[in-house]
Parts: sequence; structure tokens; C-alpha cells
Amino acid sequence: MILIMVVILVTGCGKQQQSEHHENRKLSLNLSTLQDKIRGGWAGQTIGCTYGGPTEFKFRGSMIQDYQPILWYDDYIRETFEADPGLYDDVYMDLTFMEVYDRLGSEAPADSFAIAFATSKYKLWHANQAARYNILNGLMPPASGNWLNNPHADDIDFQIEADFIGMMCPGMVNTATALCDKIGHIMNYGDGWYGGVFIAALYSFAFISDDTPYIVSEALKTIPENTRFHETIRDVILWHSHNPNDWKQCWFEIEKKHTSEKGCPEGVFNAFNIDASLNAAYVTMALLYGNKDFSKTIDIATRAGQDSDCNPSTAGGILGVILGYSGIPSYWKPSVEKIEEMDFPYTHTSLKKACEISLKHSLNHIIKNGGTIKNNNLILYIQNPVSVPFEQSFEGMFPRERRNFNKEIESGSFELSFEGNGIVCMGAVRNNPCASSPNPDYVALLYIYLDDMIIEQVRMPFDYIVRKYDIWHKYQLSEGTHTLKIEWKNPDPDFRINFKDVVIYSSKESSFKRDT
Repeated sequence: MILIMVVILVTGCGKQQQSEHHENRKLSLNLSTLQDKIRGGWAGQTIGCTYGGPTEFKFRGSMIQDYQPILWYDDYIRETFEADPGLYDDVYMDLTFMEVYDRLGSEAPADSFAIAFATSKYKLWHANQAARYNILNGLMPPASGNWLNNPHADDIDFQIEADFIGMMCPGMVNTATALCDKIGHIMNYGDGWYGGVFIAALYSFAFISDDTPYIVSEALKTIPENTRFHETIRDVILWHSHNPNDWKQCWFEIEKKHTSEKGCPEGVFNAFNIDASLNAAYVTMALLYGNKDFSKTIDIATRAGQDSDCNPSTAGGILGVILGYSGIPSYWKPSVEKIEEMDFPYTHTSLKKACEISLKHSLNHIIKNGGTIKNNNLILYIQNPVSVPFEQSFEGMFPRERRNFNKEIESGSFELSFEGNGIVCMGAVRNNPCASSPNPDYVALLYIYLDDMIIEQVRMPFDYIVRKYDIWHKYQLSEGTHTLKIEWKNPDPDFRINFKDVVIYSSKESSFKRDT
């Protein structure tokens, strides 16, 4: 059953309309339905994040078995707000960007969004933290998210921050992708950016249909066909069509084909996988196999493992829009309703206010797209999805070797040689456990020498909020033998540099794929 009636308009000779204001379909709904769907989206996102929080990255390449219980009770979200506020990066990152959009409007430049999140005081990880460091050190978007400057460009970050965009663009998928271009390239590129584009599109289509296979297939049209991301989601759709009753079989197919991490250095040759395409595959799987059952959908997204709080958050939010808040089972609601007027950690926005802002901008977008609002009746034009431009991270880069060092450097330098065309050095500044009062503002200064030539000076803050996520990386070197020397120029007895692991790349694909 389609929840909202879609009225088809006849267009002359079947020609595609060129104006965004005159697409060939329109949708009629009332204001209360739109409000209910927006509230369902924000509630579903919060429920899913909380439900999957305790298992986040504890199941890497392994599903959570059915016999393992996952807790839920009426005070769960409120208690998590207080005990583990960092869990809600899925939500407070959305709200950071939404607050900028609400304050400055649709013409706000990417720099305004970038500075707002880079100067925030909450903890960040992976592509977000790498982008924060880039921005604070003068590298602004889109360069801050480009894979040449951000080893985590394909990670899930923008994928978990694009929900608010789709919820402001009911049925207006191309309006959503335009905003994704501005915000998503702050921290991601390629598959990482596509993750957010795809999720925003899923939300946008969730307002106009309750047919999840249709929603997924339409949203996928925003992604270029010759990309890894498109292939991954297309495969999930295919496996679901072949075996629509066994999500675990689909999970095994995903594991066999789409779990080789290429970008994120923490996931290369490791069970850990925060890649956007893999985790989007779990979201897609949950939506398709959940069959519009809210509890089943977020449970599948959680039990798939890996980023098991972000994925049920996304799936729960999308299904929350499809069902509306009124369609979410009562079992989940008391926990949400206890915190609806509490500001999310690190923000000035509550769930109630988020719904109000989303509704305001949804109505604005409806009018800008040629729709009408009369009393409580809305007419909006549905946009046909247009593929965003092609971009692919880590082209010509194939993981060749991972070296585990885990050395604590107290002074001097560290040297190594490697064979390949790229390298990522992981590590961080740590305080000396014997130090009585280390300076929290300390910044280590490193000189980087490649093949006996100094090529870069690197600043590494001790402060966790503004830290550099990886010590140093370089891609697209000439294939061959290289020597790397990292010299610590201002050692301090209160600090150490933990030189963790190194991932080495090659231009030769045979060194990445196993011979058959």
C-alpha cells in the first residue's frame, strides 16, 4: 500500500521537462502527514543509534548471533545521553550543519559549515577528524575531504551526517544532492561522499513511497554506475531479489565480495571496516529484509556488525520517515519521549526543535521547487533523480603491506624504507605517564624527509579534539624503493610519540589481489 497518493501529470509528447520546477509528477499530502514523517525520521535515527551503541565495532566481519540479547528500556536514551554523549555523533553532527543552514540559509558557503564543525568541542574520528585538522591548519573544502589530503575519504562519516538533508527535501532528491555536494566534500570524497548522497536520497524518496525496493532503486540512480559504491548496493538489491527471506545469506555474499578495505589505514589488512559502501550495504540490506517492520529493520542493521550504531540509526531514520512517528511501535516511544525537549550533547537543538527546523525548510524547499501550500494541504513536485558526477578515491593505489611497530618515541627520529607508491603512518602524541602536569597545548613539530629530501613540516597537537589523526601520508609517489625519515624537532620529556602502524601501497594491482 502506498501511504501517499501520487498524482501523475501528463507531459506533452513525453518530453523530459528541463525546469526543476516542472517535473512530470507531483505529490499531494497534508501538513500533519509531513510533520509525522519528519518526527518519525528523527526519532528513528535516535532509537537506532542508541540500540546499536553497545556493539559498535565489537563485531568486525562477524554478525551478532540471534541468541545474544540487545537491551532496550524506557530510560535507555536519557541514560545514554548522560553517560556516553559521544555516541550521538550520528545526530549532533547533523544538528551542527542544520544549525548553520537554519542561521544562514541555502546560500551559506561550504566554509561556514566547515568552520562550525572544525571549531566544535566534541570528539571526532576518521574522515571528520582528518578534515577538522585540515581546516584548522588552513586547508578548506573541498580539499579538506579529498583523498589526497584525507586518508579516510571513503569512510562512513558523511553517510551518517546527511540524514538532515534528506529530511528537508521531501521528494526533491536533486535539491538534496546539491546540498550534499557542499557539505559532504568537507570531509569525504568518492565512495565516502556517495554514501551521504545515497542516504539523503533514501530519505527524500521515503516521503513519497512505502515501497522499500522502489526507494532503494530510485536513490541508487543518484550514484554513477561505474563506481564501487554503485556496484556494492546493486549487488545487495540483486541478492535480495534472489533470496528475499534470508538476510544472513545476503550478509555472507556481502562479506565475500565487498569487505576488502582499500582506503582507511586502520581497516587495511584488518577486520575493522568503516568504509561507507560496506556499511551502506548493511543499511540497504536491513531496509530490504526488514519489510517495513521497524524492530526487525534496526535489529538486522545492528546484527550485521561493524559500525553497528550508525547503521541502525540510518535505517531507523529512513524507516521512521516511511512509517511516520505514528507508525513506530509503542515499545520504542517512551525512551524517545523522555528526551524530546533535551538538547542533544554539544548542540542547542533538541529532537523537538530539530523537527521544527526540518519542517520549516521542507516547506521552503517545496515552494522553491514550484509547489504550493494552502491551509494544511501541500502540493510538491517530485524530482527525477540525476546521477552526481563521477569521482573515485585511491585510484592506482593498492594496499601491499602493513607493518606493526607500536613504538614509543621519546626523542630523535624514526626511519624506514619501503617499496611502493604510497604510505600512511599511523600514530599520535601521548603524554608520558610519569609526567606530573603535561602542557595540554603542546604541539609536536615533525620534519618529514622522503628519499633524503625534506618535503613537509607536520604539527601534531597533543589535544585530542584538534589532533592530527595520522602522523603522515603520501600517495601517488613513483613506484619503487623509498626511504622515509620522521624527525621530532621539539621533543619534550612530558610527551612521547606513539608510532603505531604503517600501510604501504603499490601501483601494481597484483600485489593487492590474491593469485587464483
